[in-house]
Amino acid sequence: MALTAKRAAFFDVDNTLIRGSTLYFLGRGMYQRGYFTKKDISRFALANLRFRLTGKENQDEIARIQDAATNFIGGHSVKDIEAIAQEIYDEYVSPAIWQGTIDIAQKHLANNEEVWLVTAAPEDMAIVIANRLGLTGALGSKAQTKDGVYTGAMSGALLHGRAKAIAVKSLAERNGLNLPDSYAYSDSHNDLPLLQSVGHPSAINPDALLTLRAMAEGWPIHDFRRLRFIGHAISPVVTRLAGLAAWLTPRRKQH
Repeated sequence: MALTAKRAAFFDVDNTLIRGSTLYFLGRGMYQRGYFTKKDISRFALANLRFRLTGKENQDEIARIQDAATNFIGGHSVKDIEAIAQEIYDEYVSPAIWQGTIDIAQKHLANNEEVWLVTAAPEDMAIVIANRLGLTGALGSKAQTKDGVYTGAMSGALLHGRAKAIAVKSLAERNGLNLPDSYAYSDSHNDLPLLQSVGHPSAINPDALLTLRAMAEGWPIHDFRRLRFIGHAISPVVTRLAGLAAWLTPRRKQH
């Protein structure tokens, strides 16, 4: 008798699971610990901000954010960054988590379904978040290492847009997951390939374009910015200015 394929739930991270940018939190923590200068973090923040604002997936834009992301941790010890990632989780990530999203993830776990994070942020940081939340695992952009040190180069493609869908399909083949019977959650229209790769897509804190698409397709919409579940009804069109403001906040711990 053939075994039934397992179901899983895939969650984007930035503005879906947490308020703001994982990379911003990582950079903020590294800067405060003297790993690099304001000029270094400003260079990365500008590339990250431009990429998020344009939402473009052309090769020039992707190459620019890839270079910025890999230079971000290049030359630093893997063990040092792992230790910092644990501290950054406690300082910045944990206070920024959307409890409503965690509740959804916990329901999937209670139903014996795998729960994976899928993010363009560094996979090492994503794994820390998944482990601390008791989730199954995480897929993220992989930074190349040599002799225990980050080289400053990517290992594979930036996990964004179509790359997320490809990574999820590969994971499903390895783990025997049934994607037509699985779930995906995101806040961004850039994640449409991920959402369309499963049978049960949902929007969480959606941007304007994803809101319209979810309404047209009849996908569930959860908006924890307003602390309510909207279902198939019309969601308020909310800009992502809050996320941009988070990148510009003074260096002080969030509460």
